[in-house]
Amino acid sequence: MVMLVVLTGQFRQAIEVLEQIETYGYDAYFVGGCVRDLLLGRKIGDIDIATSASPDIIRQIFEKVIPVGVEHGTVIVRHRHQSYEVTTFRVDGDYSDQRHPDSVQFIQTINQDLERRDFTINALAMDKNGVMIDLFDGQNDIRKGVIRTVGNGHERFKEDPLRIMRALRFSSQLGFSLDENVLNAAKSVLSEIETIAMERIVQETAKFFAGAYIETGLYYFKLIHAAEHLPILRENPHMIEQLPRGIKPLHSFGAVIAMFHFIEPAISIDEWTRQWKCSNKMKYEAAALSEALFHYKQHELDRWLVYRLRPYGYSNFVTLVNILFESSLSDDMVKKIEGSLPIHSKKDLAINGAELHSLFPDTNAGPWIGKTLNHIEKQVVLGELSNNKYVLKEWIKWNPHVTD
Repeated sequence: MVMLVVLTGQFRQAIEVLEQIETYGYDAYFVGGCVRDLLLGRKIGDIDIATSASPDIIRQIFEKVIPVGVEHGTVIVRHRHQSYEVTTFRVDGDYSDQRHPDSVQFIQTINQDLERRDFTINALAMDKNGVMIDLFDGQNDIRKGVIRTVGNGHERFKEDPLRIMRALRFSSQLGFSLDENVLNAAKSVLSEIETIAMERIVQETAKFFAGAYIETGLYYFKLIHAAEHLPILRENPHMIEQLPRGIKPLHSFGAVIAMFHFIEPAISIDEWTRQWKCSNKMKYEAAALSEALFHYKQHELDRWLVYRLRPYGYSNFVTLVNILFESSLSDDMVKKIEGSLPIHSKKDLAINGAELHSLFPDTNAGPWIGKTLNHIEKQVVLGELSNNKYVLKEWIKWNPHVTD
């Protein structure tokens, strides 16, 4: 099926990349998610290009080319300070590692290239004039809001079981339903998700929970029993059922972990991040959000909570509070408290460790210094003490027990 789309915005600059490739006698098309999102009227993310030119030819055509995956025909072209992933038309061999094809064969036409893609809504190509190539009725599936595989679903999922998580993710992002054949194929291959590298599962799961239609995604997540093959959830499937009704998108996996930890405190943040192989950054964010949630449960919103959470941002915390407490907290409410904070970090205190030690010259330096500074820090944040050097020194002199 061929139709015409008017190209505007980001595509206008990207057209120059297609035109430059065509100048050398090769074909080039926009492909995949950028075409899908154009048809849906969604914000365009990365613009991907497929071409009959080999990676070596692309490197000759453009001045700035980054060889990110030459063995699979992919390079990054830098054009006017923008990056474009350019991949040579190809057909794939077997997927013995269930991620990358064992071999690829470069070809000269777009049709076979589109046949290797996962879902019909992603198997779309468009030329520089906005002429659409749609071999698998992907446009109709977009109109109907349905996710179907290109060809045999069982084979697509066997090639790369992560595509099951991608199907769930697209349902969550787009609000699309999963075709019955997709559901059956997903169930038949689901156990093989356990063979996938954890970092890939984390990426897809994070995108899943960030979807604007997360409730739709969760419906299918539960329907195929995806939790049975994911760390921690496989031993605790009840946690999925205990997710609050009216759940909202969470825009980091750290926030997802904090939510599950609040639901089931017996499973620690350390255990979550260990089994899901998360980065330290993700671990610290999950811990900070979790601490803020339990603090909010006891004290509601106060200066100490906002102060401690500040380095990690407030958006996910506000969303979590509104989900878990059925509250109507807003970013503005949190930022108003932030604006009233007398300090924003311990470095802002009017006294430091050396000055504190000088008040007790006969006492050896030790953990008491940090303990005292922590106490002062909290009192200053809460407004119990003024952040003034003289005031703080006098308070310490009259409260020597704090240093015990």
